Amino acid sequence: MQQRIDHVTAHDGSFDVHLWLPDGGSGPGILLIQEIYGVGPYIEKVARDLAARGYVVAAPDLFWRLRPHWVGEHTPEGTAAAIDLAAGFDLPQGVADCALTLAHLGKLPEVTGGLGVLGFCLGGSVAYMLATQARPAAVLSFYGSAVPEATGLMERIDSPLLLVFGGSDPYISRDRVAAVESAAAGRANVRTHVEEEAGHAFHNSESPMFHQPEPAARAWEAATAFLDEHLPARP
Repeated sequence: MQQRIDHVTAHDGSFDVHLWLPDGGSGPGILLIQEIYGVGPYIEKVARDLAARGYVVAAPDLFWRLRPHWVGEHTPEGTAAAIDLAAGFDLPQGVADCALTLAHLGKLPEVTGGLGVLGFCLGGSVAYMLATQARPAAVLSFYGSAVPEATGLMERIDSPLLLVFGGSDPYISRDRVAAVESAAAGRANVRTHVEEEAGHAFHNSESPMFHQPEPAARAWEAATAFLDEHLPARP
């Protein structure tokens, strides 16, 4: 597995995009969108998993305008610092940066077989918003807090979309998740996956505060099956 850093230019500067290449050297591309902790150990772990499955993975540094290369610690203090930093994040600019990254990914010679988008937490919200503007082969959003208030945008999404939530998430109440399920009902391109006993960020294996191994394993199995269906890779 190879890793490198590319640079993408926006209207007001440039930012890093971390890339992971599969052992085969090429494959479908996945835009991997960070949580509030930045492109740190957890995102790197997810990226390596996806690259091992045959994908070319690109993770942009979304906080480059605030604190370039910032990585938060998975501690109560680190989480508080991450929340403070994320409060200054401009969501529309972040979506625009991800659109630029997706375009960059699509032009790479190593990318064959289409593009997908996967985001966690903050990145789950960005992935959902990006799907209203782009048409990747698959979009996966894990517990994006902006999704329940933006269910009306679902009609603008044509890509296959998987929305993952925890049913016991203190940051996204169950009634808000139910509103997403209701909006998704009857839409052939949208699926919801709710782990009822799981809280927020339950897939984050680097965070003892949030990680719940069994729900995480089930949700990841659903996610990889969704990718196999809509954006298959051949390691």
